[in-house]
Amino acid sequence: MLFKGETLFVDLQSDGIAHFTFDSPGSVNKFDQQTIQECKLATVAINENTDVKGVLVSSAKSTFIVGADITEFLGFFKNDEADLIKWIKSSSDMFDGIEDIKVPTITAISGFALGGGFEFCLATDMRVADETAQIGLPENNLGLIPGFGGTVRLPRLIGPDNALEWITSARPQKTKKAIAIGAIDAVTSSDKLIEVATKMLTDAINGKLDWQSRRQQKTSPINYSATEIENGSLVAKTMVMAKAGKHYPAPIAAVESVYSGALLPRAEAMLIENRLFATLAKTDTATAMIGTFLNDQYVKGIAKKAAKGSKITVKQAAVLGAGIMGGGIAYQSASKGTPIVMKDINQTAIDLGLSEASKILNKKLAKGRIDGKAFASTLTNIVPTLSYDSLKDTDFVIEAVVENPNVKAAVLAETEQNVSADTILTSNTSTISINKLAKSLKRPENFCGMHFFNPVPLMPLVEIIRGENTSDETIAATVAYASKMGKTPIVVNDCPGFFVNRVLFPYFAGFSLLLNDGADFTKVDKVMEREFGWPMGPAFLLDVVGIDTADHCTDVMSDGFPTRMPKLDKDPVTTLYKNNMFGQKNGKGFYTHTLDKRGRPAKNVDASTVELLAAIAPANKDFDKAEVINRLMIPMINETIRCLEEGIIASPAEADMALLYGVGFPPFRGGIFRYVDTVGLAEFVAQADKYAHMGEIYQVTDKTREMAKTGQTFYTA
Repeated sequence: MLFKGETLFVDLQSDGIAHFTFDSPGSVNKFDQQTIQECKLATVAINENTDVKGVLVSSAKSTFIVGADITEFLGFFKNDEADLIKWIKSSSDMFDGIEDIKVPTITAISGFALGGGFEFCLATDMRVADETAQIGLPENNLGLIPGFGGTVRLPRLIGPDNALEWITSARPQKTKKAIAIGAIDAVTSSDKLIEVATKMLTDAINGKLDWQSRRQQKTSPINYSATEIENGSLVAKTMVMAKAGKHYPAPIAAVESVYSGALLPRAEAMLIENRLFATLAKTDTATAMIGTFLNDQYVKGIAKKAAKGSKITVKQAAVLGAGIMGGGIAYQSASKGTPIVMKDINQTAIDLGLSEASKILNKKLAKGRIDGKAFASTLTNIVPTLSYDSLKDTDFVIEAVVENPNVKAAVLAETEQNVSADTILTSNTSTISINKLAKSLKRPENFCGMHFFNPVPLMPLVEIIRGENTSDETIAATVAYASKMGKTPIVVNDCPGFFVNRVLFPYFAGFSLLLNDGADFTKVDKVMEREFGWPMGPAFLLDVVGIDTADHCTDVMSDGFPTRMPKLDKDPVTTLYKNNMFGQKNGKGFYTHTLDKRGRPAKNVDASTVELLAAIAPANKDFDKAEVINRLMIPMINETIRCLEEGIIASPAEADMALLYGVGFPPFRGGIFRYVDTVGLAEFVAQADKYAHMGEIYQVTDKTREMAKTGQTFYTA
């Protein structure tokens, strides 16, 4: 054994090939400080042994290296920028050392090689992958750029434009594309991976492959003229800024790192990457996006633990109520391998549900995301029916009929009589009390809420709502099934609006109050989209939700919280609703909704809408951006904090992920609690107090005020 550490070992074979194998104690390999230090020591051992003729790097696990240990790196990110530059340089020097090994090197890639894992692959002279491999540099998803040479080596290998596409998209790349542009040298089957890698390395050792020129290509300046680099940088910055926007500095930093270092030798180019990485690591955006990554892992861990505790395996499901929502739910279950019965009381709805599932599948087929076999298999897994007889073998039922408590209660009670005593019943409701619906059932312990967000295939979140009689087993089985459907389940307790809608409607209330005070809804939308970062402003979002749905939900929230969320006398949403303007669903709400010449959705402002609203909400006053943001966000923040204090949501992490996945809260802000911690609780309370006279939704809780006084945060180290 040439070298043995805790996370890797190097074994010198009789043919002179040193097998450098990653094998961390955990389930996956990742780059932490222990691994980096052991790589340095292993490199020294290889260089000092004159019997080593070549180095073959592989993983003892099914996947190569999933990336850096970001939890460990967060501690280093707290250092000042100068110290951070020293730290990242010390780490990146290890990768330079791998690249400078005295003999030819090759990496055999299986499974994921992401972030630092792929940067290690780039440091070796050659790369061969099996058919399971996926490679990439996802650091932009964390508000960072690659920090171990990715912005230096990849452009020299595949060109600056291709490299920036990989870096800024942050997506894993499959082998077909990787080999086409030269990121890897060969692809083979898993069982022949080491054999093929050994053959390539042997050819390099024997002079049949020119490994020195491959290495020189990665350590030398790119063979472009200064004019080509200048023009390329300008075009790249323009394109990246147009796509990423001003709130995401990492993609622009990637352009700067790639092009600023393009005409420099490796050592000087690496210093640019080191500096930009350190600068980004200190930004609020990186803090928020790294926090989101960790929150996502936390939430998925909770779901995984709950699913493991479930004694029920859902082999056959059912959805009651077809149509667009039912069709979306049926598609989601069927596409993930769980057959599902789709029941309705009329054939027209059944046809609509099947049409919705087919439409989703056709789009995926057209984009090459599925093949004909997957298309047919998914449709076969959906069994349409008008009869309860098809539900006799069903383990799990999702009721998704019209949002009316009496109708839902009747359907649930009737369904309970037609399924086994162990069958779990759930209601896909956005507002109706689970405790209230449970009163119609004989087995309320087998019942909970399962709130999907529309469109079902695209929205990751499913709210699992626990009623006062819901059993732990029911929650565990529902979480397990939602996870199997490819969703992120978050468990909340029952209350009006549950969690997401409960905190969203104070935001809408703040919007209505602002309009009543003279704001122009189009200007408010622009501020909340361009400045705060929402994907849609409140007026546009209300149109997408449905003005009729929003008005109904406002009634529910008013009944549940009459002093804090009373129905406004002059609510613009109600005015539109009473004039049969329901938003996107009938083409007219705050905006008119049509299709452009290319068939894409388009929205416009109609003069008649402005005139209709003028009587109660005349757009005759300008508000500065900060006031617009405060008047909408403070109510949402206050209600989110109340939900945490009341135990409706269990943790800041779950709350933030629910808002990110359920309503598109700006990822660069990380969620409500991350946003408040960034602003500072004392500053938030001071801003909220300026509007406290406007009603309870602007008034902070006593606990919030106490936390602000004592300098606390929602997220602690």
